[in-house]
Amino acid sequence: MLKQNQLFLYEEIMLLALKDEEGTIASGTNYQYALAGGILAELLLGEKITAEERKKKKYAVLKDSTPLGDSVMDECLKKIIQSKKNQQLQTWVSRFSGLKNLKHRTALKLVERGILRADEDKVLLLFTRKIYPEVDPEPERRMIERMRTAIFTDSGDIDPRTVVLISLADSTGLLKVVFDKKELKPQKKRIEQIVNGELTGKATKEAIQAMQAAVFVACIMPAVIASTTAGH
Repeated sequence: MLKQNQLFLYEEIMLLALKDEEGTIASGTNYQYALAGGILAELLLGEKITAEERKKKKYAVLKDSTPLGDSVMDECLKKIIQSKKNQQLQTWVSRFSGLKNLKHRTALKLVERGILRADEDKVLLLFTRKIYPEVDPEPERRMIERMRTAIFTDSGDIDPRTVVLISLADSTGLLKVVFDKKELKPQKKRIEQIVNGELTGKATKEAIQAMQAAVFVACIMPAVIASTTAGH
């Protein structure tokens, strides 16, 4: 169960992906897969599903069908419940990333929480787009401070949600949006330790590794398919 006012992992990812003042997505990121990975990780950590290995492939197996009371999370859980057979974790990452209006639905949830503001601006004076500037920086500030403490200190006690957040941010290009590349370079080994689950419990480590593999495959598959198609 989340603590009162605690954000879901996919909501935290959205805060990292959005530029604070402009309210637009930072370029060069696979943020949609990070959102989907956050949803999957939330289901794994909350023991709604377990990752079951079959022939070296990880499948999502339903463990608890009780709704979480969050429209996005419950829609994704419902998809797993209604699936006629168990699907691989990366299949769910791909499907969750393609959820209709996922970006806007997530941003609007943060608007409801008073963290973002829903607005519009014009692109090239022609097209109107929805933007979500930050109005309450405190939740993101606290989140980045958690990440900073984990990455830039020798703290050996990192909570599972922070480990997942850093792992997702690292694998989808968001970590370089949050922190300066030069700042991150000396911490490469430390980040690897965090991402590999060396600083967390066995159950969390397994959940994180399963989620990471699923996000990695989901990220590269569209590129592989595109290059294969282009070659014909």
